[in-house]
Amino acid sequence: MSDLFEDAETASNEPEFTVTEISGAVKRTIEGEFGHIRVRGEVGRVSRPRSGHVYMDLKDDKSVLSGIMWKGVATRLTTQPEEGMEVVATGKLTTFGGQSKYQMVIEDMVPAGAGALMAMLEKRKKALEAEGLFSPDRKQRLPYLPEVIGVVTSPSGAVIRDILHRLRDRFPRKVLIWPVAVQGARCAPEVVNAINGFNALTPGGALPRPDLIIVARGGGSIEDLWGFNEEIVARAAAASRIPLISAVGHETDTTLIDYVSDMRAPTPTAAAELAVPVRMELMAWIENQGGRMTNAVTQTIGHRRQRARDIARALPNPETLLFVPRQRVDAIDLGRSLRVAIAEKKNMFVTASAPLRPELLRQRVGREQDRLAQTSKRLAPSLLRTIETKSDALAQRAKRLRIDPIQQAIARDQVSLAQLANRFDRAGTAQIKGWSDRLASLDRMHGTLGYKETLRRGYAVVRDGDDVVTNRKDAAKAKALQIEFGDGVYDVGAPAASAPKPAKKPKPAPDQGSLF
Repeated sequence: MSDLFEDAETASNEPEFTVTEISGAVKRTIEGEFGHIRVRGEVGRVSRPRSGHVYMDLKDDKSVLSGIMWKGVATRLTTQPEEGMEVVATGKLTTFGGQSKYQMVIEDMVPAGAGALMAMLEKRKKALEAEGLFSPDRKQRLPYLPEVIGVVTSPSGAVIRDILHRLRDRFPRKVLIWPVAVQGARCAPEVVNAINGFNALTPGGALPRPDLIIVARGGGSIEDLWGFNEEIVARAAAASRIPLISAVGHETDTTLIDYVSDMRAPTPTAAAELAVPVRMELMAWIENQGGRMTNAVTQTIGHRRQRARDIARALPNPETLLFVPRQRVDAIDLGRSLRVAIAEKKNMFVTASAPLRPELLRQRVGREQDRLAQTSKRLAPSLLRTIETKSDALAQRAKRLRIDPIQQAIARDQVSLAQLANRFDRAGTAQIKGWSDRLASLDRMHGTLGYKETLRRGYAVVRDGDDVVTNRKDAAKAKALQIEFGDGVYDVGAPAASAPKPAKKPKPAPDQGSLF
């Protein structure tokens, strides 16, 4: 019995805590024991209320850990959390006494290795492909020779230098550079702004609108290139009205922008090669096409001329065609035919003149004269009335006619004529100046592309007489060579023998019988 009293007294001596005290003690214990931790797990439920904070669950195959990420932290994340993504979260563990639960306040979150990023990338890729953004039908053709090329890249990297160098080598063009960050949290929004900014430029404005856009970046890890895998970048590239070439990473690197762009280049240098053709190859192709066209026209004319000759051989001789008709004409007696025709016409005339008698003609003439007299009686008053009406109308118009409006109209027309003459003069002067500038430019190009300019740069032309020597074998056969430099000609070996001059004709000897 004494033992029972002792147990009751001991139990009554234990301290009592309130619920808040217990909650605070647990909070201090957990926060002290797990002040700063890193947790790896799969993102479960994700909630984003209007406050901007992010509530989520981190789970594995056995347990679930609630997590909260404040608004400022969520906006700084490079990769936003999505359900099913495996991540590594960094933060501190704490409790929420209002619900008797513990949770993690997340201060940073990154994907758990390349596998998580690749899984999320495949998910985005399937969603965009389902919308038809990867379809070849919506891709635009690249312009053959763009006037202005817009480049979206970092202005301080080697990428822009490679692109500019390749453009200078192949076909120099105007380049507009839109500087952006090519990795990190600022990469995706700055690339989107650059693509939209180029599309917003007005064609023909003060700042020219590019005919082609190149989005370029050097190689790197999947984390470095992740900005070009963001959905906003892919949608901006797909919505671009200007043809777009993606040149992100090396040949083995693939990002979402590569699938939605109009053309994918394995490297930034290859993007410059896709953008413009080789100028010298283009000039050679044009020259070749001109030669082929000339040959085709010459051959066509020759074939047509030969065809005409062949057809002419198949035609009969005109003399042969006219031989029989000429005999038929000679056989016809034209005199007899004329006499028969005259007799027939005379009979027709006699038959037609038989009803005609002078009395009938006089009667008909009299009837016509009476009808004319009646008509003239009615016509005179009508003519008088018409003359009076026209005279009154003419008088009324004469009153309204004044010389002042006519003189004013003449003065206005003279001013307009002088202005038009000045415009013609200015237009003619501008056109002549344009022609002169173009002619001067063509003359400079002719001088630059001529072989004389090549000789001034240190080259030489070797000739054997009128033939140009291009190899050692021909040079060894030649007896004398002539080398042309930029500043003159130098002869090597014995000079070529000049053709003998024709002998002068001897003067005729004076005639022996002449006195002189």
